[in-house]
Amino acid sequence: VELSEMLCSQDLQLPFSEARLAVVGAGKMTRLLLTHLASRGLEQITIVNRSRKSPEELAEQFPDVQVDIKLMDDLWDVVANADIVYTATSAVDYLVDKGLLEENGLGGGKPLMLVDIAVPRNVGTDCNEVPNVVAYNVDDLKAVVARNTAMRQKEMIEAETLLEEESAAFCGWRESLSAIPTINQLQERANEFRTEELKKCSRKLGHLNDNEMEAVERLSRGIVNKLLHGPMTHLRKTESIEGKQATLKELSAMFRLDEKDNAGRNGRRRN
Repeated sequence: VELSEMLCSQDLQLPFSEARLAVVGAGKMTRLLLTHLASRGLEQITIVNRSRKSPEELAEQFPDVQVDIKLMDDLWDVVANADIVYTATSAVDYLVDKGLLEENGLGGGKPLMLVDIAVPRNVGTDCNEVPNVVAYNVDDLKAVVARNTAMRQKEMIEAETLLEEESAAFCGWRESLSAIPTINQLQERANEFRTEELKKCSRKLGHLNDNEMEAVERLSRGIVNKLLHGPMTHLRKTESIEGKQATLKELSAMFRLDEKDNAGRNGRRRN
C-alpha cells in the first residue's frame, strides 16, 4: 500500500485517493491489504476471484468498504477499468505478463500500475516493457520497508535528541528557580544598606524639600540597581548546575546574606 500510494502521482499522474483499485485473489494477503487500505479511507474496491465465497466473507469483514465482486472470466475487463491492480493469488503461473497485456489490448493505453504481493509471483517482470504499464513486486516492497525502517530510525534518533535538549532546558529552568531566593535576599540587603545610609545623612539633608528628597531617593535606588545588575545577570546566565550553586555561595558570602537569615531566625526564637 505504501509503495503504490507513494508512486501513484509519479506513475499514474493522479492522487492515490482518486485511483480505482482492484485486487486479484481473496486470501489472507488480500485481507491484510484491505485492512491497510481501509485505514487510509478506502471506500470502494473490486475483488476478482475464482469463486464468490471468499470475497463475500471479506465484504462482510469490511462493511464500510464497497466491494465489487468479479470472477476470473472478467479479469481483463477489471484490469482495463482499474488504475492500480494488486495480485495476491496462490497461482503458480503468471496471471499477467507482457504477452497477455498486449493480447487483451492493454498495451500503450491509459497508465496502469500492477502491484504483485504474491509468492510465487503473479505478474511477469516483462510487464514493465509495455508502454504506460509499471509493475512492482515483493522485492520492491522490501526496499520500501527497508527505506521506511531507516526513516523511522532516523526520526527516533531525532526525537531522542529533541527530548534530551528539552530535558536539559527544563532542568536548567528548574535549577534557575533556586536563584530567586538569593536574588530577593540580595535586593533586600542592598535596599537595607541604602536606607541605613540615607538615615545617617538625614540631618544633613534636612534643608531639602520633598521633591529634592525624592530625587535623592531615586538617585540612591539607581546606584544600587546598577551595582546589583552585574551580579544578578551573572547569576541568571550561569547555565551549569555546579556553576550556579558556586555563584550562589559567592554572592551569599560577599553580601553576608546568611548572616541576615541567621539573625532573623535568632530573633524569631527570642520572640
